[in-house]
Amino acid sequence: MNTPLRRVGIAMMVMILLLMGNATYVQVIKADDYRKDDHNRQRVLLNEYSRERGQIIASDGTPIANVKATDDSYRYQRVYANGPAYAPVTGYYSLTYGSGGVERIEDDLLNGSDDRLFARRLSDVITGRDPKGASLQLTVDPKVQQTAYDEMTTRGFTGSVVALNPQTGAILGMVSTPSYDPNRLASHDGDEQEKAWQEYTAEGGDQPTLNRAVQATYPPGSTWKVVVAAAALEDGKTKDTQLTAAPTITLPNTNTQLPNFNETNCGSGSTASMEEALARSCNTAFAELAGELGEQKLTKQANKFGMNDKELTVPQTVAASTYGPVPDKAALFQSGIGQRVVDMTPLENAVIAGTIANGGVRMKPYLVQKLIAPDLSVIDETKPDEAEDAISPQTANTLRDMMLKSETNTGGEGRLTGVNIASKTGTAEHGVDPAAVPPHAWYIAFAPAEKPTIAVAVIVENGGDRGLGATGGKVAAPVGRAVIGAYLAGR
Repeated sequence: MNTPLRRVGIAMMVMILLLMGNATYVQVIKADDYRKDDHNRQRVLLNEYSRERGQIIASDGTPIANVKATDDSYRYQRVYANGPAYAPVTGYYSLTYGSGGVERIEDDLLNGSDDRLFARRLSDVITGRDPKGASLQLTVDPKVQQTAYDEMTTRGFTGSVVALNPQTGAILGMVSTPSYDPNRLASHDGDEQEKAWQEYTAEGGDQPTLNRAVQATYPPGSTWKVVVAAAALEDGKTKDTQLTAAPTITLPNTNTQLPNFNETNCGSGSTASMEEALARSCNTAFAELAGELGEQKLTKQANKFGMNDKELTVPQTVAASTYGPVPDKAALFQSGIGQRVVDMTPLENAVIAGTIANGGVRMKPYLVQKLIAPDLSVIDETKPDEAEDAISPQTANTLRDMMLKSETNTGGEGRLTGVNIASKTGTAEHGVDPAAVPPHAWYIAFAPAEKPTIAVAVIVENGGDRGLGATGGKVAAPVGRAVIGAYLAGR
């Protein structure tokens, strides 16, 4: 071969290699970027809605989100069974407003574009079979979810309920009220979508699309006393350690008084055991106990329970629950009763209850149990994952016994016959003028106390139906007990 022909051949080979490289870059490396580009939105939507989106199902196989065939250009429409009850779990899938919740996080899997479904997509092309997305099986128990939702909505409460399996971390229920109907956002009627979106996101509205279970944080009030008690027990104190029983104390370096509920004495003497102080939820005792333990020990214990974690996902991103920083001694005392420098999500409070129930071992919470391919084979399955040993088994057992006495001392309706519940209530002040604002009402619990299978956290914002007279026992406890009862009734 002469030199000119050799040069032409080499040039052609280089050009072919460049073309192949460019095609690979565009169709493989940058394919996902181009697919998600705003300029391709209409084409992408037509492509996605031409495929049957995967289902979202509950732990028992009950469909939560499905699709129905349509006669418009978008072949399928998302349909949510009992949409408002499950909206905090599923999120929404909308032509105009995109997606939220699990629908957004697991979108590639649900629409069939996930790399783990490549073999299935290739098979569909070869066989001419209609493409399908994979499905998600969640950990949610329908009885728990429905009971929690009904309890909150029939009472007109704003707030959240989270229930989980303390042995595995599986989320059994996650409710946020007021809720919204994702079916309206999934409609193919643009006017209906816009009307729903404007209602759900109205400025000054009640924020139904906010998942209060994982996106909102609140002062935990007296539910935090179990964490302070845990730090004290781990530090060598016992449930019989004597604490002040004074009806009020003065915060250090201030003239501010910190009282017990109704400014009553904590028991009949000048001191009370830590067990009695927890059962009676005595503020003065736990404020001084926090001051004695100090910020460092309390922070260490808080972190072991999962506080100050900015990376937690379930798979929804969870707002960080925080303890500290503590600016002064007065704030340290106030932190002992779950005020001032403590904020947490309902999920975190459920994790704390679950950790005590699980003998001190904190499990990572999770919502997705299985990823299921269109041929019903399991792509992936979540295995329970231990985060860390938050407290010793001995401390956990002591806290359990103390929480049993707290439940006995807690008022409110809905007590369960034949079920031993370990619990702690909380009444959390908030706002610029806390004395004039109805408090948040909390209840955390687990049952059966001897061998716990469910842990629950309930928060009712702004006093529920009791206003300034609200307490965790009167407002939140009946909801939590009903959820526990619904779960145990099916066991």
